[in-house]
Amino acid sequence: MRTQDYLDVCAAQDSASFEQRLVSFAHKMDFGIVSAALAVDQPGEPPFFTMIGNTPQAFLSASRSVENTQRDPVFKRLKTMKAPFTYDQSLYVEEGAGDLWEGMAPFGYRTGVAMALHMPEGRHFLLGVDRDKPLPSDDRKLMRMVADLQLLAVYAQETAVRVLLPQRNLAPEMPRLTPREREVLQWTREGKSAWAVGQILSMSEHTVNYHLRNAMRKLGVSGKHMAILRAIALGLL
Repeated sequence: MRTQDYLDVCAAQDSASFEQRLVSFAHKMDFGIVSAALAVDQPGEPPFFTMIGNTPQAFLSASRSVENTQRDPVFKRLKTMKAPFTYDQSLYVEEGAGDLWEGMAPFGYRTGVAMALHMPEGRHFLLGVDRDKPLPSDDRKLMRMVADLQLLAVYAQETAVRVLLPQRNLAPEMPRLTPREREVLQWTREGKSAWAVGQILSMSEHTVNYHLRNAMRKLGVSGKHMAILRAIALGLL
């Protein structure tokens, strides 16, 4: 995928454009269906959950009981697994839910990739793509596909918080980054390693990582890529 495809998802300004860009990204990767959900569970506040995507209307109209959802092996894995995973008929059969797959397959849910990203403040971002034809049998092609989708989820999660979460649930204070923290993030955004950033800014690799950790803490994220995306979304870069 092109870098611009990821940036387009990150730059979406509302739920409609966010959904459209996710669908476009999924289609470019040969997936007919994409679903994204944001869930927030914070003490003292009612749980929040919303979902976007191009789920077929016929599938939405079909009966989906709570019991069947709880039996669904994909949903069960999303609750416990931190790494992306794939599914097909065999997963459902192995877990005694082959009947669920039989009911979903006619709507385009024959195989796919799903993942859950867990963020600070009780926020969870779920992403799944589905299609009729099998996933690549070549391990290298499959790993590249999953890696591309995982990177999409990293870009999409901050957009989801920004455009899907009600304003009252957003953090009230703007993070304050030091000039050095911004410089380190900016050069990291350009694809530079911590060592290379240190050479550019005349500091040690350890100091670069120190500034990165501080920026990540202030932005409330757990990785440098997420820190860059959040800083961009907040207008700090």
